[in-house]
Amino acid sequence: MSDLNKIRNFCIIAHIDHGKSTLADRMLEITNTVEKRKMKEQLLDGMDIERERGITIKLQPVTMDYHGYQLNLIDTPGHVDFSYEVSRSLAAVETAVLLVDSTQGIQAQTLANLYLAMEQNLTIIPVVNKIDLPAADVLKTKKEIADLLGCREEEIIASSGKTGVGVAEILEAVIRHGGAPLAPAWENKSLAAAAYPRALIFDSKYDIYRGVVAYVRVFDGILKKGDKIKLLSTGIESEILDCGIFRPDYFSTGELKTGAIGYVITGFRAVADCRVGDTLTANQGVARADVLEPLPGYKEVRPMVFAGIFPREGNDFKELREAMEKLKLNDAALAYEPERSDALGFGFRCGFLGLLHLEVFQERLRREYDLDLIVTVPSVAYKVKKSNGEEIIIRTPQRLPDPTQISIIEEPWVRLDIVTPKNYLGNIINLAQEKRGLYKNTEYLSAATDDSRVLLHYEMPLSAILTDFYDKIKSVSAGYASINYDYLDYRPADVVKMDILVAEDIVESLATIVYRDDAYRQGREIVDILKDNLPKQMFAVKIQAAVYGKVIAAEKLSAMRKDVTAKLYGGDVSRKRKLLEKQKKGKKKMMAAGKGSVDIPPDTFVKILKR
Repeated sequence: MSDLNKIRNFCIIAHIDHGKSTLADRMLEITNTVEKRKMKEQLLDGMDIERERGITIKLQPVTMDYHGYQLNLIDTPGHVDFSYEVSRSLAAVETAVLLVDSTQGIQAQTLANLYLAMEQNLTIIPVVNKIDLPAADVLKTKKEIADLLGCREEEIIASSGKTGVGVAEILEAVIRHGGAPLAPAWENKSLAAAAYPRALIFDSKYDIYRGVVAYVRVFDGILKKGDKIKLLSTGIESEILDCGIFRPDYFSTGELKTGAIGYVITGFRAVADCRVGDTLTANQGVARADVLEPLPGYKEVRPMVFAGIFPREGNDFKELREAMEKLKLNDAALAYEPERSDALGFGFRCGFLGLLHLEVFQERLRREYDLDLIVTVPSVAYKVKKSNGEEIIIRTPQRLPDPTQISIIEEPWVRLDIVTPKNYLGNIINLAQEKRGLYKNTEYLSAATDDSRVLLHYEMPLSAILTDFYDKIKSVSAGYASINYDYLDYRPADVVKMDILVAEDIVESLATIVYRDDAYRQGREIVDILKDNLPKQMFAVKIQAAVYGKVIAAEKLSAMRKDVTAKLYGGDVSRKRKLLEKQKKGKKKMMAAGKGSVDIPPDTFVKILKR
């Protein structure tokens, strides 16, 4: 049996919170990869934010030895905002363990991740998880999976990541049914595969001591410590300072053979040098890079949500730029470009896959780099066709041209899948209609009984999903429904720019693009939030929402009134009037001198985002 036949590369795919990281913990225990005393929950979730939220954000590889086989596992995220991490993991493996929670059944992200795995022609090993819970319905969940995959129910493994039941069976199924690595067929037969190593970079990380660390899957040849290396798409050269496998920390082996998943300390210092999806070659391959074929990489990810990120203190701009460069290396889905705002100074316009992605990114900047930030209200990218025939992409409300110059505005639409129990169908349909969704069709995931679940297909504007759709869908379905969406196309939209004025000054970071027929409701909501959350000033503060200069909603925050008459103890009433009049004049003077500006606390921005 060759070395390759003794290797199995696999990942665990599932909907969010179906138990991937807990199952991975048990696998590490059973294979004795991590000593008992070092075990802790969510061992592969390295970031504090992952542990606190109980979600996986970053893919994490680990190498395990079991019954004479080398098992390379990649633990993947489940949330729709991090599906790009999943697609990258799938390109580095041959087998996928499909995990379904026995209390919840198949969910929207289960389907999305399964289709991604099928596109890559991976071997699917179906598993029903959490069978130890009182609410577990193993038979029903097995039937759903069997209907979906067209497999027999006996082939589906029942397990519990918590108690460890069935975990050894999963590992044995990976060995028995999972595919061994194959080197891709070479078109140029004159090149001997072993002599010209090729490895796919599926993730990378910046280490302050070692520089750029590339996470690679070796498809051909051997990478050794000290080898000269080159990246095929950028042409940049360096040397392997060290390489090895994950246990789950870096474990130096000095070489990585065909089929291995491991890390390479590249010696690159610049963060932008080591791109995810690039092909790395070594030794003879460096000299013959012009004739080497790059491995199939990843399609460029398309950011869906855009927000401005500015440092609260202008002199933090350099630190913000360096922090974003380092996070970009670790987060291939992030896009950003410098931006200058009259009100907020220098910052960046950033593109994200969704609101959770934005929230996690903001939190990482705050925690890992100690940055105090202002984040503008997120928006989607609009296509604007101007009267003169020019077409531009607008990622920020401030760049929307004058209405007289606009011929048509188009917005992005998505294909939306909603999985819900049948009883909540009416609520879900009402919500989708309210959010301008176009109904396509319904599929039943199992036999049509009272408690059966259905898959609804909709087309919907991305902006409708952006604000509170996820929260509302959970609310109307008692938490049982789940969603998944992907980009469809651009369609015409009747939208306008809405400005928010505080103390008669436009707050640039609160400007939004809204539907014309929904402008009053949204303006009213934002104005009310500001009235409830802004600290009182020494003068009355006007809060207004305006569309093209016309005020559509307004509130007044009454002044904080200092009792200037407290020291009086009787006497003529005219003395009291005199002091109050003096106070009134002082407030007018303050407003006239421009001291009437109001600082908006950062948590108010967050409340408006989550309204």
